[in-house]
Amino acid sequence: MSAIPGADLRFIVHDLSAFPLVRARPDAVQPGYAVAWEEEMQALLDRGTPFVVIFSGPQPEETHEDRRRRALWLKRSREVLGLICKGMIVVEESRSRRLVMEAQALMAEKAFGVPARVVASEAGVEEAARDLLARG
Repeated sequence: MSAIPGADLRFIVHDLSAFPLVRARPDAVQPGYAVAWEEEMQALLDRGTPFVVIFSGPQPEETHEDRRRRALWLKRSREVLGLICKGMIVVEESRSRRLVMEAQALMAEKAFGVPARVVASEAGVEEAARDLLARG
């Protein structure tokens, strides 16, 4: 067994190849995916190493049950999530959709205690991530 919590878990929903930049995999959003999402998020928190989550490209719709399950986990884990997950970054090229997402990001930040940034391109991800991770 590994000394790092969650190190033995095979991540499906998140790509950790550039950790502490954790990329959400949109193709993993299939009915019932919230179980794996929850296990992976818990493993990330258990590691205790600060990280940011990046969402890029079109994000698929999730089922009501997956959304409900994730919302319950986010509420339950809000305190520790805010300590370890330093932020969420959404890449959205469309200016009009960015404006909508920025408003949604503010609501999510208040609800879950994790700062959120919306950037116009992949070029903005690294700077936004560096800023979020530097906030300690």
